[in-house]
Amino acid sequence: MEGKAQEEKEAPPLPPPPPLPEGISLEDVLEALLFASPEALSPEKLASAVGRPLGEVASALKALEERLAGGERPYVLFRAGRGFRLLTRPVFHPFLVRSRGIRKRETLSQAALETLAVIAYRQPIIRAEIEDIRGVRCGPMLRALLERKLIKVAGRADVPGRPLLYATTRTFLDRFGLKSLKDLPSLKELKEGKNG
Repeated sequence: MEGKAQEEKEAPPLPPPPPLPEGISLEDVLEALLFASPEALSPEKLASAVGRPLGEVASALKALEERLAGGERPYVLFRAGRGFRLLTRPVFHPFLVRSRGIRKRETLSQAALETLAVIAYRQPIIRAEIEDIRGVRCGPMLRALLERKLIKVAGRADVPGRPLLYATTRTFLDRFGLKSLKDLPSLKELKEGKNG
């Protein structure tokens, strides 16, 4: 067992990155990497993949974002947490739905949304606190949100029984179109929206 773990740790290093082919820019390579990735990629991961300094990759990402904002491609560069992804422009959504044979968009129940909102605004938070705020048991909701990867276990609370702490994930940011948790509307904005 120990030998196997040691083998995994000593994986061969990646070969050096090839030089950029003629006519191909760093922006093009980053676009290809993001296009092929099913998840958000951090600038550090992109820099490692292309073998370029982080500052150079950050500048190329900014240039790529501006180029894609011009509307020549059917997707845009989106910041998801600390990473980047390519997302299809909203105008193409009806066609994507038809191509996948999806009749109804997957939605969250009101109870799941309420549980998720409590976690998003109060994280990290234990189950007992969520149930105290909502006034109902939330075990099934937590399981459903964990299965959908909208929340994660973020450790254990330093209280008797060491209950699990819950927090939101990058998938949560992606699903709700947020760059970071700072983009969540404030409680004041929510109250104004409800009254307005």
